[in-house]
Amino acid sequence: MSRNFFGLMRSSAPPATEAPDAIGSERAAPPPPPTMKQDDAASAGVHLDPNLEAVRHDFTEEVDMALKLRGVSAFYGSFQAIDRMTMPIPRNRVTALIGPSGCGKSTLLRCCNRMNDLIPGARIAGEIEFEGRNLLDPTVDAVDVRRRIGMVFQKPNPFPKSIYENVAFGARINGYSGDMDRLVEDSLRRAALWDEVKDELDKSGLALSGGQQQRLCIARAIAVQPEIILMDEPASALDPVATLKIEDLMRELAEHYTIVVVTHNMQQAGRVSDYTAFLLAGEERVGRLVEFGPTQEIFTNPLDQRTEDYITGRYG
Repeated sequence: MSRNFFGLMRSSAPPATEAPDAIGSERAAPPPPPTMKQDDAASAGVHLDPNLEAVRHDFTEEVDMALKLRGVSAFYGSFQAIDRMTMPIPRNRVTALIGPSGCGKSTLLRCCNRMNDLIPGARIAGEIEFEGRNLLDPTVDAVDVRRRIGMVFQKPNPFPKSIYENVAFGARINGYSGDMDRLVEDSLRRAALWDEVKDELDKSGLALSGGQQQRLCIARAIAVQPEIILMDEPASALDPVATLKIEDLMRELAEHYTIVVVTHNMQQAGRVSDYTAFLLAGEERVGRLVEFGPTQEIFTNPLDQRTEDYITGRYG
């Protein structure tokens, strides 16, 4: 996928969120929003979408896209949680979603594997493209989506089963017929937990420490062989030592999986992610994408004043 992802994407955007042609077309480029740093934007060749009021950096590398979000909005009954979010999720990279509480980070994460389908009254508009198909199409099997796009929650939630059965459970109900012992071992190794539990696989997963429980949940997600792993503040309830292990693990997992992580910890986002999306909600409490780009650029040279204010702790 070329670095002109956002420009190319506009041609296939839903009519309600269709943006002007990419820079360089005959149509004049729209003026930037008031908070845009105009000189920085011009020098960086930033693509603007006036409907989303978001700024986006050009990619500095050629990367494939695991997911392509186009005009994604989410509603809980009559309440709109997020509005027309358009962004790529690069493959085999870590993408961090940052922003104040209530800006729609977790909602956006749950849209990516249709976990919101399980909430009464919830609905999603727009497109989320995965391997050429729109995951939001009603003909797409949501259960299969959740197998291929796994989820790790904020609070560790091991089953009241043995360590072995926690890892094997998902693979077993999905019809795995291979060597289960090897699968469990490989999954625990990839979750950096094997050396700590290999002699007590019959021990209850609930007897592990908080950090170990979270890594067990990651092993459980890995065991069903997903392509993407979504993580909703996976280290927020852990001590600093366990948090560091989870961060190291995320970097290692990105060699084999695409990772999308929600975090309130700016230092953590800066340490573990390759790309960062900054979300923000106004007085109406509707979350919108403000800025997306490589993490180093977002943290060292944000192109929207709101991003700089949040990262530097002026609000949020």
